Amino acid sequence: MAIDFNPSPRRSLGVEVELGIVDRATGELVPASTEVLEALEPEPGVEHPKAKHELFLSTIEIITGVCMTAREAYEDLSATVAEVQAELEPRGLTLMGGGVHPFADPKTLVRSPSERYDQLVERIQWPAFRLQIHGVHFHVGVQSAESAIQIMNHLLRYLPHFVALSAASPFWEGQETGLASVRTKVFEVMPTAGLPSFFRDWAAFEKFIETMVHTNSIASVREIWWDLRPHVMYGTLEFRMCDGMATLREVVSLAALAQCLVDYLDEALQSGTAPDEPEGWVVRENKWRAARWGLDADLVQPDGSTVPIKYEIEDLIQLLLPTAQKLGCADELTAIREILDHGASYQRQRRVVESGGSLRDVVTQLVTEFRTDETG
Repeated sequence: MAIDFNPSPRRSLGVEVELGIVDRATGELVPASTEVLEALEPEPGVEHPKAKHELFLSTIEIITGVCMTAREAYEDLSATVAEVQAELEPRGLTLMGGGVHPFADPKTLVRSPSERYDQLVERIQWPAFRLQIHGVHFHVGVQSAESAIQIMNHLLRYLPHFVALSAASPFWEGQETGLASVRTKVFEVMPTAGLPSFFRDWAAFEKFIETMVHTNSIASVREIWWDLRPHVMYGTLEFRMCDGMATLREVVSLAALAQCLVDYLDEALQSGTAPDEPEGWVVRENKWRAARWGLDADLVQPDGSTVPIKYEIEDLIQLLLPTAQKLGCADELTAIREILDHGASYQRQRRVVESGGSLRDVVTQLVTEFRTDETG
């Protein structure tokens, strides 16, 4: 099966942010996305170009256009969020970041009316019923299918870093999970989610998709939901491993990290200076450690030693700083240090409870952080 990959301008950037709609008074999720999205239509029956439905009506997805810098992505997202908030506020509603709502019951959520979603839930059943989760996706443009596969293989080394920095879901159905990112484990239950396979080349990827379609495992390449995947229509590598984050400032800092890593690895592969591809068992173990312990994780090295993930993140910022300066996102990349200083969202949420607050107070903090774009 030949799969056309549409090249993108180097190093184009797109961002998708899933957000919960909550009642300002109770902190509970509210299935209001259709009402709000209809109010945002530029004309009746014409969908807003940057605000979309998701699986459940208590979620709105905000997307950017094709951007070239993290700053441009931030301004794009901020403008659409302002439009959405203007429709929510008079209704007593607001937006909430984070990877999951801390006390919602997935069984109570109302599904968006969509034939595609109906078919997905019918086929997948119980795992799909539990998807009370929010994520952030980054699209970084690449110029060829072969480059996309080779860069993806090398990017897996850094997947745990994104999981730990974005971790924002320590609570599930009103309970402390002990995980920094329970969203990661909830989504992994989906049949084509989780870690991607290593592919020798684009032809091997095409063969895989052909087999999956032929065996009725998927209807199309769109139903591959890996943590990293080539997006053939956009001509990008899509990063899908991140929890929904509490602020847009955090979102664009990781967008800058994604953009810089793709550019750095592409150039390193072309010059023959790229590090070795990571071993699959190391990636799997370190992803688990990042989901469990977040920024307190020690990452396993191929030689059997371990290194604190915070050290690796700081080293990565330093390594990528020249790339970030070239791409115009040095401020956004170095803002990752604010997450290291103030704590990731999972840590900030736990502090609320440890200081005597309730999970409703956690929602209040998530709402406030998203509205003010401040965490410290």
